[in-house]
Amino acid sequence: MNGPSVVDAGATPGAPGACLVWRLAQPMLAISSSILGGGIGEVSWVLNLTVDNDYSRLDPAEHLGEVAARLRLDGRGIGLMTAVDVGTWTSATCEQAVVVATVGVSRPVWAADPHRPPTSERARPGTINLVAFVPVRMSEAALVNSVATVTEAKVQALAAHEVPGTGTASDALCVLCPVGGEPELFGGPRSTWGGRLAAATFEAVAAGIIRQRG
Repeated sequence: MNGPSVVDAGATPGAPGACLVWRLAQPMLAISSSILGGGIGEVSWVLNLTVDNDYSRLDPAEHLGEVAARLRLDGRGIGLMTAVDVGTWTSATCEQAVVVATVGVSRPVWAADPHRPPTSERARPGTINLVAFVPVRMSEAALVNSVATVTEAKVQALAAHEVPGTGTASDALCVLCPVGGEPELFGGPRSTWGGRLAAATFEAVAAGIIRQRG
């Protein structure tokens, strides 16, 4: 999987235009928590869009679809959003497992917080977005397991850099792998590819925290 390109899709309401784009040479199997293209399925592209700090649109999936159409991204894809300038992306590789991160930690939250705001309060964009890749087919169960592994490694990086939270309220991620081949059955931190994803995630998120702090 080649690295992303930073492109300008042109301004749209709520977004200045900067995007991080992956145009996949061939469809890949993905698991994602994204608002556009979430779930498990084959995808042909990934888009990470910078939005305004006060983003308040109620149609984010449609907004991402509009930007994807502007960029002529065809077929099913994954759309992510962040208030971070996507041009500041960081990445890390561990034995062919690759993680690209856009890291914004100005609004960290604890996942289990007895003092959390009412559920009616809308989350503001702050956002850590992670796009991860392994070069071998993963079973669907292993993909689910890899999401937990990547998330644990993200939290470990936040703790190592004394960020007071487990993430932000709008974090999203996706893990991609080839469509064909004998599937790996495990994606936990002690599995071959889960362990590599964890190491790459930790490094990419840590680098993003350092970069944001200047």
